[in-house]
Amino acid sequence: MSRMWAIVEREMRRFRRSPILIVVSMVFPLVQLIVLGYAFGGNVKHLKLAIVDQDHSLPAVRVRELAQAVSAGAHTLDLIDYADEGQAVTDLRNGRINGVLTIPPDFSRRVLRKDAPNVALIADNTDNVVSAAMAASLTSMLAAYGAPPTMVRRPAAAALDIVEVYPYIPYIQYLLPGSIVMSIFMMVMIGGGIIFIDDKARGLHEGYLVTPITKLELIAGFNVSGTIKAVLAGFVIMLIGSLIAGVPNPFDGFRIMRLAVVIVITAFALISMMFLLMVRVSDPLMPRAIFGVLNTVLYFPSGAVYPQQGFPAWMQAIAVVDPFTYAVHAFKSLLLKNTGFDAISGDLLYLFVFSTVAMTAATLLFKRTL
Repeated sequence: MSRMWAIVEREMRRFRRSPILIVVSMVFPLVQLIVLGYAFGGNVKHLKLAIVDQDHSLPAVRVRELAQAVSAGAHTLDLIDYADEGQAVTDLRNGRINGVLTIPPDFSRRVLRKDAPNVALIADNTDNVVSAAMAASLTSMLAAYGAPPTMVRRPAAAALDIVEVYPYIPYIQYLLPGSIVMSIFMMVMIGGGIIFIDDKARGLHEGYLVTPITKLELIAGFNVSGTIKAVLAGFVIMLIGSLIAGVPNPFDGFRIMRLAVVIVITAFALISMMFLLMVRVSDPLMPRAIFGVLNTVLYFPSGAVYPQQGFPAWMQAIAVVDPFTYAVHAFKSLLLKNTGFDAISGDLLYLFVFSTVAMTAATLLFKRTL
């Protein structure tokens, strides 16, 4: 054990002398959290909607007034009057506006006859988020238009009452668990995989191999030192990210204790995976080449950015074996729901088994000779 700890001490000394490594591994996840959290988490506003009124009667005026109320209230829509529908569609195709609301000439007659009066929304569906937001705003607006002026004492239609278990979760909080796992992975990749291969390429491992140190001690030393680095990065990002995202009670002692357990197990699982991938690699360019691939393949299928229920079947299959999936789920349960170990026991079990399998395979594959 003393020989293993000698390797750990040597790796930690190198880590302490590399402040750029520490800064890069921590700044990138924070920048990603802030940029993506505020870029994707906000409500879509100030969409340019052209209104082509071909009716000009009182029911059509009421539709325009409701649209102006939406524009003045939530600022989702910015209204622009057009006299010619063809010109409006041309501007839509050229990207000057986001949608065209057309009130047909027979709208008033259909309203008076109660003959299914309709208005048309021509939307630029190349941007699904914008078109869906515009359609939702106008649908709710027309629902208010068609509501009776007086409420029925006992409505016959069924209604849905939504009960929210937790307070409102902004997207930046939803993104925080993935950012913590990303910080751990970056430290594992930079401070574990890349440094390990660079040392091997420079011949530093030859000095280890001529000593009586065993394979298990050598591998354990590298993995423990990499785990310590990753735990430090994950813990710092967890605390700073919780403050930035506005997580309630970020310094709750029991929750920090549970989060620390998840950070340690996640760090050991990822460093074990990285060592397994790099145990037979000698080319120093290899870890740098696969960094982007691993980042994409592991991060996005985990559900850190978007729910897994929206993934295709092949992507959900990747998520089942992806250690990021279980780490992200554990962090979400603790940070967003403030649950206990019962909710994340399956995640911790998978990460522990994954670490054991990866470490065992890496030990068997490690060459004790030059």
